[in-house]
Amino acid sequence: MSDPRDVTYAGYLDLDVLLSAQKPHSDQHDEMLFVVIHQTKELWLKQMLHELALAQRLVRAGDLVPAYKSLARISRIQAVMTQSWDVLATMTPADYLNFRAVLGSSSGFQSDQFRRFEAMLGLKNPAFLRHHVERPHAHAALKAAIEAPSLYDDTLVRLAAAGLDVPDDVLSREVSTPYAPSPAVEEAWLDVYRRPHEFWELYQLAEKLVDLDDALLTWRHKHVVTVERIIGRRMGTGGTAGVGYLTETLSRRCFPELWSIRTRL
Repeated sequence: MSDPRDVTYAGYLDLDVLLSAQKPHSDQHDEMLFVVIHQTKELWLKQMLHELALAQRLVRAGDLVPAYKSLARISRIQAVMTQSWDVLATMTPADYLNFRAVLGSSSGFQSDQFRRFEAMLGLKNPAFLRHHVERPHAHAALKAAIEAPSLYDDTLVRLAAAGLDVPDDVLSREVSTPYAPSPAVEEAWLDVYRRPHEFWELYQLAEKLVDLDDALLTWRHKHVVTVERIIGRRMGTGGTAGVGYLTETLSRRCFPELWSIRTRL
């Protein structure tokens, strides 16, 4: 074991490796910003997955209060990621078009970490697996996230454990498929929100989940605006419809009943 007194800042953070990972494919000045922004997002996603895994373990164990910290941290990271779009937006359409060709078919659409994050929250889509066949470890991690219970699945188990009426077909559903809103689950959450002092821990957990969903939607919206500002309505580099595809994602909710109950309270 090395002497802690010999540990340096650069050594501890492995800065020589980290700072050598930026390899623009052109000589255009703005490509460095594009690379750094996206690499930074991937680092933040790594931390978010780390926190989400802990939160799931705690919720599954029934330790709801300790889970709040990790969930709140994820929301704060999402806010930082959303703000980073403002930095990218300093790039003009002409700046981006100067190097866009070197991106080939690469796209943030292909981020396995982002798809894992979505899957762990409950947005399951096995179709994304095809983008990661050439990276077996990423493919396996995403497949595992899709096939495992999501944070929302774990939360519904805690809802039932508290004596609230969650149908067996919801609790025993095939977790690798997208979650479908349940009127009975909505009624259960209504009980929680109408009697918060009786179900305080679940009530607070629900609000932490809404924070996550809210932050994700805010991130998606800022992504749409930034992309339209820089490339307009062009086709995305990954073959998607660009702004059109991104706009469709704004309707997605990870925890649908936690939104629908608000109309009925």
